[in-house]
Amino acid sequence: MDLSLVAFGGPVLWVIGGLSVVSFAVVVERLLFFRRNRTDVVALELELCKALHDRDRERASSLVQGADTSAHRLCAAAVSHWAVDREALRELLGQQVRRELFRWQKGLDLLATLARVAPLLGLLGTVLGMIDIFRILPEGGRADMAFLAAGIWKALITTVAGLSVAVPVILVHAYLIHRVDDEEETLLRTTDFLVREKLLGGDRP
Repeated sequence: MDLSLVAFGGPVLWVIGGLSVVSFAVVVERLLFFRRNRTDVVALELELCKALHDRDRERASSLVQGADTSAHRLCAAAVSHWAVDREALRELLGQQVRRELFRWQKGLDLLATLARVAPLLGLLGTVLGMIDIFRILPEGGRADMAFLAAGIWKALITTVAGLSVAVPVILVHAYLIHRVDDEEETLLRTTDFLVREKLLGGDRP
Protein backbone atom coordinates (compact mmCIF):
# COMPACT_ATOMS: atom_id res chain seq x y z
CA MET A 1 0.00 0.00 0.00
CA ASP A 2 1.18 3.54 -0.76
CA LEU A 3 2.57 5.08 2.45
CA SER A 4 0.70 8.28 1.67
CA LEU A 5 -2.55 6.36 2.11
CA VAL A 6 -1.44 5.28 5.57
CA ALA A 7 -0.78 8.92 6.44
CA PHE A 8 -4.23 9.89 5.15
CA GLY A 9 -5.85 7.18 7.29
CA GLY A 10 -4.36 8.52 10.49
CA PRO A 11 -4.21 6.67 13.83
CA VAL A 12 -7.36 4.66 13.10
CA LEU A 13 -5.72 3.05 10.08
CA TRP A 14 -2.76 2.03 12.23
CA VAL A 15 -5.14 0.38 14.68
CA ILE A 16 -6.85 -1.49 11.84
CA GLY A 17 -3.42 -2.59 10.64
CA GLY A 18 -2.69 -3.91 14.12
CA LEU A 19 -5.95 -5.87 14.09
CA SER A 20 -4.98 -7.41 10.76
CA VAL A 21 -1.65 -8.57 12.21
CA VAL A 22 -3.36 -10.10 15.26
CA SER A 23 -5.96 -11.79 13.03
CA PHE A 24 -3.27 -13.26 10.81
CA ALA A 25 -1.33 -14.58 13.82
CA VAL A 26 -4.45 -16.24 15.28
CA VAL A 27 -5.38 -17.84 11.96
CA VAL A 28 -1.88 -19.23 11.41
CA GLU A 29 -1.75 -20.61 14.96
CA ARG A 30 -5.16 -22.27 14.55
CA LEU A 31 -4.31 -23.81 11.20
CA LEU A 32 -1.08 -25.22 12.61
CA PHE A 33 -3.00 -26.61 15.59
CA PHE A 34 -5.55 -28.26 13.30
CA ARG A 35 -2.75 -29.74 11.22
CA ARG A 36 -1.01 -31.18 14.29
CA ASN A 37 -4.27 -32.80 15.44
CA ARG A 38 -5.03 -34.46 12.11
CA THR A 39 -5.20 -38.23 12.47
CA ASP A 40 -6.79 -41.30 10.93
CA VAL A 41 -9.40 -41.95 13.59
CA VAL A 42 -10.86 -45.00 11.83
CA ALA A 43 -7.48 -46.73 11.70
CA LEU A 44 -6.86 -45.85 15.35
CA GLU A 45 -10.21 -47.32 16.39
CA LEU A 46 -9.63 -50.52 14.42
CA GLU A 47 -6.19 -51.08 15.94
CA LEU A 48 -7.44 -50.24 19.42
CA CYS A 49 -10.43 -52.54 19.02
CA LYS A 50 -8.10 -55.42 18.14
CA ALA A 51 -5.86 -54.69 21.13
CA LEU A 52 -8.88 -54.55 23.45
CA HIS A 53 -10.26 -57.82 22.12
CA ASP A 54 -6.86 -59.46 22.58
CA ARG A 55 -6.65 -58.04 26.12
CA ASP A 56 -3.30 -56.56 25.12
CA ARG A 57 -3.06 -53.62 27.51
CA GLU A 58 0.51 -52.81 26.51
CA ARG A 59 -0.47 -52.61 22.85
CA ALA A 60 -3.54 -50.50 23.67
CA SER A 61 -1.48 -48.07 25.73
CA SER A 62 1.13 -47.84 22.99
CA LEU A 63 -1.53 -47.05 20.39
CA VAL A 64 -3.19 -44.23 22.32
CA GLN A 65 0.15 -42.67 23.22
CA GLY A 66 1.40 -42.84 19.64
CA ALA A 67 0.52 -39.22 18.86
CA ASP A 68 -0.49 -36.05 20.67
CA THR A 69 -3.90 -35.48 19.05
CA SER A 70 -7.37 -35.02 20.48
CA ALA A 71 -8.46 -38.49 19.38
CA HIS A 72 -5.40 -40.12 20.93
CA ARG A 73 -5.85 -38.22 24.20
CA LEU A 74 -9.50 -39.27 24.34
CA CYS A 75 -8.62 -42.91 23.79
CA ALA A 76 -5.79 -42.65 26.33
CA ALA A 77 -8.26 -41.37 28.93
CA ALA A 78 -10.46 -44.40 28.24
CA VAL A 79 -7.66 -46.96 28.42
CA SER A 80 -6.24 -45.50 31.62
CA HIS A 81 -9.67 -45.63 33.30
CA TRP A 82 -10.92 -48.86 31.75
CA ALA A 83 -11.67 -50.43 35.13
CA VAL A 84 -14.53 -48.03 35.89
CA ASP A 85 -18.11 -48.92 34.99
CA ARG A 86 -19.65 -47.99 31.66
CA GLU A 87 -21.58 -44.92 32.85
CA ALA A 88 -18.58 -43.56 34.72
CA LEU A 89 -16.48 -44.09 31.60
CA ARG A 90 -18.99 -42.20 29.47
CA GLU A 91 -18.99 -39.30 31.94
CA LEU A 92 -15.19 -39.24 32.04
CA LEU A 93 -14.96 -39.26 28.26
CA GLY A 94 -17.56 -36.49 28.04
CA GLN A 95 -15.36 -34.33 30.25
CA GLN A 96 -12.35 -35.12 28.07
CA VAL A 97 -14.30 -34.18 24.92
CA ARG A 98 -15.18 -30.82 26.46
CA ARG A 99 -11.53 -30.21 27.31
CA GLU A 100 -10.48 -31.06 23.77
CA LEU A 101 -13.13 -28.84 22.21
CA PHE A 102 -11.96 -25.98 24.41
CA ARG A 103 -8.54 -26.38 22.80
CA TRP A 104 -10.05 -26.39 19.33
CA GLN A 105 -12.15 -23.29 20.01
CA LYS A 106 -9.24 -21.26 21.39
CA GLY A 107 -8.91 -17.91 19.62
CA LEU A 108 -12.14 -18.20 17.62
CA ASP A 109 -14.04 -15.73 19.82
CA LEU A 110 -11.16 -13.28 19.37
CA LEU A 111 -11.36 -13.68 15.59
CA ALA A 112 -15.11 -13.06 15.63
CA THR A 113 -14.58 -9.92 17.73
CA LEU A 114 -11.87 -8.61 15.39
CA ALA A 115 -14.15 -9.20 12.40
CA ARG A 116 -16.86 -7.09 14.04
CA VAL A 117 -14.59 -4.32 15.29
CA ALA A 118 -12.51 -3.75 12.12
CA PRO A 119 -15.34 -2.33 9.95
CA LEU A 120 -16.61 -0.23 12.84
CA LEU A 121 -13.16 1.28 13.25
CA GLY A 122 -13.10 1.91 9.51
CA LEU A 123 -16.40 3.74 9.76
CA LEU A 124 -15.12 5.71 12.73
CA GLY A 125 -12.06 6.77 10.74
CA THR A 126 -14.26 7.88 7.87
CA VAL A 127 -16.55 9.91 10.15
CA LEU A 128 -13.54 11.57 11.78
CA GLY A 129 -12.14 12.34 8.34
CA MET A 130 -15.43 13.88 7.23
CA ILE A 131 -15.50 16.00 10.37
CA ASP A 132 -12.01 17.28 9.56
CA ILE A 133 -13.08 18.12 6.00
CA PHE A 134 -16.02 20.25 7.07
CA ARG A 135 -14.07 21.79 9.93
CA ILE A 136 -11.44 23.25 7.61
CA LEU A 137 -13.82 24.32 4.87
CA PRO A 138 -13.51 28.02 4.18
CA GLU A 139 -16.07 29.94 6.16
CA GLY A 140 -18.66 31.50 3.91
CA GLY A 141 -18.65 31.33 0.14
CA ARG A 142 -19.02 28.22 -1.98
CA ALA A 143 -17.09 25.04 -1.18
CA ASP A 144 -14.40 23.90 -3.62
CA MET A 145 -15.75 20.64 -5.10
CA ALA A 146 -12.25 19.37 -5.87
CA PHE A 147 -11.28 19.94 -2.25
CA LEU A 148 -14.38 18.10 -1.03
CA ALA A 149 -13.82 15.17 -3.39
CA ALA A 150 -10.19 14.78 -2.31
CA GLY A 151 -11.14 14.96 1.35
CA ILE A 152 -13.92 12.40 1.05
CA TRP A 153 -11.64 10.07 -0.89
CA LYS A 154 -9.07 10.22 1.90
CA ALA A 155 -11.72 9.76 4.58
CA LEU A 156 -13.03 6.56 2.94
CA ILE A 157 -9.63 4.87 3.12
CA THR A 158 -10.26 3.62 6.65
CA THR A 159 -13.63 2.14 5.69
CA VAL A 160 -11.99 0.20 2.86
CA ALA A 161 -9.23 -0.96 5.21
CA GLY A 162 -11.70 -2.09 7.87
CA LEU A 163 -13.74 -4.10 5.38
CA SER A 164 -10.58 -5.54 3.84
CA VAL A 165 -9.68 -6.96 7.24
CA ALA A 166 -13.18 -8.05 8.25
CA VAL A 167 -14.26 -9.94 5.12
CA PRO A 168 -11.41 -12.50 4.98
CA VAL A 169 -11.48 -12.93 8.76
CA ILE A 170 -15.22 -13.71 8.64
CA LEU A 171 -14.65 -16.30 5.91
CA VAL A 172 -11.74 -17.94 7.71
CA HIS A 173 -13.67 -17.90 10.99
CA ALA A 174 -16.56 -19.74 9.34
CA TYR A 175 -14.12 -22.36 8.01
CA LEU A 176 -12.52 -22.83 11.42
CA ILE A 177 -15.92 -23.19 13.10
CA HIS A 178 -16.77 -25.87 10.54
CA ARG A 179 -13.55 -27.72 11.40
CA VAL A 180 -14.38 -27.55 15.11
CA ASP A 181 -17.86 -28.94 14.45
CA ASP A 182 -16.34 -31.81 12.45
CA GLU A 183 -13.91 -32.55 15.27
CA GLU A 184 -16.72 -32.52 17.84
CA GLU A 185 -18.65 -35.07 15.78
CA THR A 186 -15.54 -37.23 15.46
CA LEU A 187 -14.82 -37.15 19.20
CA LEU A 188 -18.43 -37.98 20.07
CA ARG A 189 -18.34 -40.87 17.62
CA THR A 190 -15.10 -42.12 19.20
CA THR A 191 -16.71 -41.83 22.64
CA ASP A 192 -19.58 -44.03 21.49
CA PHE A 193 -17.07 -46.53 20.09
CA LEU A 194 -15.16 -46.71 23.38
CA VAL A 195 -18.31 -47.08 25.49
CA ARG A 196 -19.57 -49.80 23.14
CA GLU A 197 -16.27 -51.65 23.45
CA LYS A 198 -16.57 -51.39 27.22
CA LEU A 199 -20.10 -52.84 27.06
CA LEU A 200 -19.07 -55.70 24.77
CA GLY A 201 -15.77 -56.49 26.40
CA GLY A 202 -16.36 -56.00 30.06
CA ASP A 203 -13.29 -54.97 32.00
CA ARG A 204 -10.64 -55.79 29.42
CA PRO A 205 -7.86 -55.06 28.92
